[in-house]
Amino acid sequence: MPGRGAVQRALWITAAAGLALDQVTKAIAAVMVEGHQPSHALGGLVTFTAYRNSGAAGSFAPRATLVFTVLAIGVLGFIIRTAPSVRSTGWAVGLGLIFAGAGGNLSDRIFRTPGFGRGAVLDFIQIGHSGIFNLSDQCVTAGVLTVMVQLLRGVPLTAAKAETTDPQVGCG
Repeated sequence: MPGRGAVQRALWITAAAGLALDQVTKAIAAVMVEGHQPSHALGGLVTFTAYRNSGAAGSFAPRATLVFTVLAIGVLGFIIRTAPSVRSTGWAVGLGLIFAGAGGNLSDRIFRTPGFGRGAVLDFIQIGHSGIFNLSDQCVTAGVLTVMVQLLRGVPLTAAKAETTDPQVGCG
């Protein structure tokens, strides 16, 4: 089992790498995709087209942007609070991916138009006839799948608390 420091590094490196990659690709998409005709790659399998999504994945609940902003803040807070006690690399990677995804889309909701806490997320990738998404969405999906695998394997999120036994109990 990896040491506590290695697990913590795995979580935060995963989160930082996912968040950075998401923000870089969104910056590129904002310049090269937004306001342009859709472009196709891999024989038309992948389409790059910009879509401002004020809702959740697949434009679910477009008028609930503020709710998703608060929810993302809650998820990030939970991960920050839980991170020091995570002891499994699998959990660390899963939570790091979720942090990257929630953080990436939260930054859009905070800093993009129409304003603070109400901004629309920039989605720009479409595969086949699927919905349009961004890398934050994929980080959340991969993170949730990773967490589900940990749950199915019975890997605990945190180390079990050591049982305390009082050597005085039962002595008489």
